[in-house]
Amino acid sequence: MDAIVEPRLVSEAAQREPGFACFHCGEPVPSGARYGVVVGGARRAMCCAGCEAVARVIVDNDLTDYYRHRQKPALRATALVPEEVRLYDIPEVQAGLVEASGPHRRQASLLLEGVTCAACNWLIERRLAAVPGVVQASVNYATRRARVEWDERRARLSDILRSVAEVGYRAHPFDAAKSEALERHERRSLLWRLFVAAFGAMQVMMYAVPAYLADGDMSAEVERLMRLASLALTSPVVLWAAVPFYRGAWASLAARRVGMDVPVALAIVVALAASLAATVRGAGEVYYDSITMFVFLLLAARYLEASLRARAVRAQQRLVKVAPAIAERLGVGGTTEKVAAATLRPGDRVLVRPGAVVPADGVVVEGESVLDESLLTGESRPLPKRAGDALVGGALNVKSVLAMEVRRVGEATVLAGILRLLERAQSEKPRIAQLADRVAQWFVAALLVIAAAAGIAWYAIDPSRAVWIVVAVLVVTCPCALSLATPAALTAATGTLHTRGMLATRGHALETLARATHVVFDKTGTLTRGRLALIGVLPARDLDPDRCLAIAAGVEAGSEHAVARALAAAADERRVKRTAAAGARNYPGQGVEADVG
Repeated sequence: MDAIVEPRLVSEAAQREPGFACFHCGEPVPSGARYGVVVGGARRAMCCAGCEAVARVIVDNDLTDYYRHRQKPALRATALVPEEVRLYDIPEVQAGLVEASGPHRRQASLLLEGVTCAACNWLIERRLAAVPGVVQASVNYATRRARVEWDERRARLSDILRSVAEVGYRAHPFDAAKSEALERHERRSLLWRLFVAAFGAMQVMMYAVPAYLADGDMSAEVERLMRLASLALTSPVVLWAAVPFYRGAWASLAARRVGMDVPVALAIVVALAASLAATVRGAGEVYYDSITMFVFLLLAARYLEASLRARAVRAQQRLVKVAPAIAERLGVGGTTEKVAAATLRPGDRVLVRPGAVVPADGVVVEGESVLDESLLTGESRPLPKRAGDALVGGALNVKSVLAMEVRRVGEATVLAGILRLLERAQSEKPRIAQLADRVAQWFVAALLVIAAAAGIAWYAIDPSRAVWIVVAVLVVTCPCALSLATPAALTAATGTLHTRGMLATRGHALETLARATHVVFDKTGTLTRGRLALIGVLPARDLDPDRCLAIAAGVEAGSEHAVARALAAAADERRVKRTAAAGARNYPGQGVEADVG
């Protein structure tokens, strides 16, 4: 059986001593605090009433496996249920946040805060499933979102938000603007740390280069001044910019695991201590330049990974934003009313004007036009639509006005199905990523043993070099590439596919594709860039090709059809003056005609 992950396990009397770690969040337990919960047959100390309440909920709901499988302590529990959650039960507030999925069924996407590992996913899903009235709940670790469906007769949205808060997390209905704001805040913080590390590394290098070039010819006073200046510039890098590595290392050790931040933090601290000792003594080597450059490179790698993940999420959000927020619903006598697209129901009739996006899945009841479905189907050419043809929500109406009857809304639409596939792909971890995570843990433990052995051996051979040998082993064998390269590469590849119109619907798709030997495409349009281009002009009679192009470009002037844009682009490229045309008439699916002089 797996052991329960805890910061420390000592007697109950010792648990009230200052400095003892809270079993739930890992923070120090205040002296004299008597908060505690029996977990796994033993009483565990808690630092506050919030952590005690969260742990009790976990135990009472038979969710103690969370403590066995978590990778790091949870965040400290603050105010469990803000009073503001009750506002989400007001129908006006729920508009745009909650949608109907059936009779008395409601569903919403929740943005989660405080999720740090897969065990958090497991805990939240189990807690949501235990709420009376919840029909289905799933948590996406990659996007930090939960999808919940419930029976409004038995549960309220505030009950769901409260249940998440009871196990130590914060949840609120997903708001794209708020999600983007949180992402921007995290990236801005990381960017500032990267800036401080970069500035420190550049300035310290300016002091280090003269010392290297002097090769011992520098006076003691100047050398000491250089070292003190380097120490002053290195301090903010080590004490502020590198804080994420210390936090990650502490969390890993508190959870009795060895993460990749452990050797990183250890190398920074040891190198700084040795350099500081050499500066104070005025003898020995200092490596402030190496410390600052090491922190800078690691932060740059993390910022790059965060940027790649953000780009992949934005590619998915672009699909979410395809569906319009407003639709023109047709009333009695042909009148129109602008309503929220989320309020449409099967059977409603909607007017789709040229340039507008189809608000839901349905069928054409009146009119003829051409629709661009490339973002949803990959078909590069706009498709003609007439009465009786099916329409897909998210398609762009290119030509004429259409009247449609809504058939499917909400989660039943094709667009919603595509989004579900994308969320499933993001929540799945490919086998190669799982293997990298498992290997990284053993790799880190092994390199710590090797570094210790090298230090002991070199202490016996040459004590003055032992510390730097240990630091060199820790830096050179840093597993950042192993742990970060795999998810970063997969995320970058997935994001690039999104931008080129291809959607990976399973987490292992790219890994499997690498072993493919033959690829079969169902249509040639899949292999194009989605833009038509003129490759040649073949006159039917003895006409000049440029004259034919001038007439065709003139007739198509003002049209937004893909063929019209290709003719216009060819005329401009060849510097052909378009022939004036009047009375252009478009026949969807057949062509266009006009009068030319």
